[in-house]
Amino acid sequence: MAEGPTEQQVARQLARLYEVSFGGRERGRYRISMKHLRGLMKRRRLLERQRRRIAEELFELGFVFIDMETFFVVLAQGTFSSYRRVNDRAMADLTTNDLQE
Repeated sequence: MAEGPTEQQVARQLARLYEVSFGGRERGRYRISMKHLRGLMKRRRLLERQRRRIAEELFELGFVFIDMETFFVVLAQGTFSSYRRVNDRAMADLTTNDLQE
């Protein structure tokens, strides 16, 4: 039986897919089913270490790979840069509120 693509090769394919037009959008974040990911890997089963390696490779390419158990999400790392940051005040309030409950 022929070897399937490496996790690094699949990560590159997933990164390229970010730029492809589908699902009513020109480019951007997407979800991919376990079935389609297995198809890319040419495997009947994906091991945890393979999924972790794909996530690591995608991270090196500037993407985040989130395992949602039945599907995976691919997002650009830059998506998170505009999120609000937890500051000292919010942490203090959180800690204080936890102690009072």
